Amino acid sequence: MFVIAGLGNPSSKYERTRHNVGFDAVDLLADKYQISIREKKHKALCGSGVIEGQKVLLVKPQTFMNLSGESIGAILNFYKVEPETGLLVIYDDISLVPGRIRIRKKGSAGGHNGIKSIIGHVGTQEFQRIKIGVGEKPQGWDLADYVLGRFSKEERKWVEEAFERACMASALIVQGETDQAMNQFNCK
Repeated sequence: MFVIAGLGNPSSKYERTRHNVGFDAVDLLADKYQISIREKKHKALCGSGVIEGQKVLLVKPQTFMNLSGESIGAILNFYKVEPETGLLVIYDDISLVPGRIRIRKKGSAGGHNGIKSIIGHVGTQEFQRIKIGVGEKPQGWDLADYVLGRFSKEERKWVEEAFERACMASALIVQGETDQAMNQFNCK
């Protein structure tokens, strides 16, 4: 089984914010592959299904962003999934322009507290990820206010296109084609 976790914050207050692009991308995957994300377990909303012939568990941690590792660590432990081969995390990245995605096989938290929490709970930095660009924080802005803010109409259009690419990349990754996904989607 492959665990695909989208990071975000629970409650309608945070819907469509920069920090919730992981939730949005996972919701699009769920729609495309008719997977219902309604089951509450391991401090998350989960949905089991199949993507391109591979069994997957779509996950939206309900712990708030900075504690995402509590939920994801529990899920990996329960299902006996190795993070290096069976985990894909989709989340926001302020170092990428809105609409751009970047796929990585491993890496540091890069200042992202949700990823820092996951690394702490699963014990490794070696898990696959798709970063969705939300744009750099404007000078003088508080980072929390920025990532908890919403996109402009134009930015939202670009980000929704990024969700489509993230879904296509996810389908390749669960089939073991991460290099192909990187070659196809990491270009400028």
